Amino acid sequence: MADQQTVPPPSRDDVFGVLRAVVDPELGADIVTLGMVPDVVVADDGHVTVTIKLTIGGCPLRADIKRDVIDRLRLHPGVRDVKIEWGEMTPEERSQTMSTARRAAQRDAPETAIPTDCQIVAIASGKGGVGKSSVTANLATAIAARGHRVGVLDADIWGFSIPRLLGISDRMEAERIDGSDKPKIVPNRKQVGAGELEVVSTGFLVDESTALMWRGLMLTKAVEQFLADVAWGDLDYLLIDMPPGTGDVQMGLARLLPRTMMAIVTTPALAAQKVAQRAADMASRSFLPVIGVIENMSAFECDHGERYELFGAGGGAALAESVGVPLLGQIPIEPSVAAGNDAGAPIALDGEGAAADAFRAIAARLIDEIAPPATGDVDMAGCSARLLDAVNAAFDDADANATAPD
Repeated sequence: MADQQTVPPPSRDDVFGVLRAVVDPELGADIVTLGMVPDVVVADDGHVTVTIKLTIGGCPLRADIKRDVIDRLRLHPGVRDVKIEWGEMTPEERSQTMSTARRAAQRDAPETAIPTDCQIVAIASGKGGVGKSSVTANLATAIAARGHRVGVLDADIWGFSIPRLLGISDRMEAERIDGSDKPKIVPNRKQVGAGELEVVSTGFLVDESTALMWRGLMLTKAVEQFLADVAWGDLDYLLIDMPPGTGDVQMGLARLLPRTMMAIVTTPALAAQKVAQRAADMASRSFLPVIGVIENMSAFECDHGERYELFGAGGGAALAESVGVPLLGQIPIEPSVAAGNDAGAPIALDGEGAAADAFRAIAARLIDEIAPPATGDVDMAGCSARLLDAVNAAFDDADANATAPD
């Protein structure tokens, strides 16, 4: 280091300027913008003390942040030594940090072909076998039936089932759109009532019995291509059928479409609820707001009115309460749901019975309350800002309880 008698120490502003280059690896923004540096003290002899607050005290990335801070500050000729004092954020501070990180992720997201005013809802689950794809297909159909243009992205690359559930089997083709040099994949389209579905799935690229043995980067690149290289139309909604669990596709989606909202599907069994909790935790770590829980296979009611809770009871409500979001609906067990799925005719379109009514009621709640579509009469700049504020406010409590590392 340079002679401290000839080189003056840095100012506090100088130190904060250097720290703006220190990016939290988990949150993807610099530690000053995230509010992690409440104070800096610069002594006359060049000793610099930096106070850093972590979202959790035992942050596993603490050593990385420490090394980056010290290495960068020691490059300043007026710095003689660097000391870091660690702290832990309050729930309110953690909530604000999460909101800041979410806004930064939205601002810096890569460009995709999804319209900016499209409402994006990922249908997720903690494990397979809970009927997530069936819920996606029925909700997409119910929303389209009300006159909306709905995209359906089958992001379950290995276990694709959306083509069969929606009764679509045509191959997807690539075309040059509007004279473009680069061909675009054209989604399969299907009229539904007064609306339309646009559907993209690996099931339109390979035979239904073909096993896709992809992993890691290949999965993420497939989802990225479906978002960027598809000629999506002027969508009102995009519903994404997520693979079960919390792996590569989920993390890739959070990076590519950070404005995504998430609905979690679970069954009534408390054991399933505990697994589904992981999907909610993944959403919190990725700064994706969870808009609600859907309980599938909630009960079976026979012809004489007797109700049987074959898979237990209370899992959906327990999950919704633990995450701090509403229980959007409960889908009963009915043979008509499976029959409609097998026939490629989701019962939410014109089916009868409690299950069909439940699907339509959830779709109506999404449209009317939770994620209203954009209209030509609305100033979307203001609407988007209000929506973001509303989302941040609604999920600040969930963020404050998140245990995501920094």
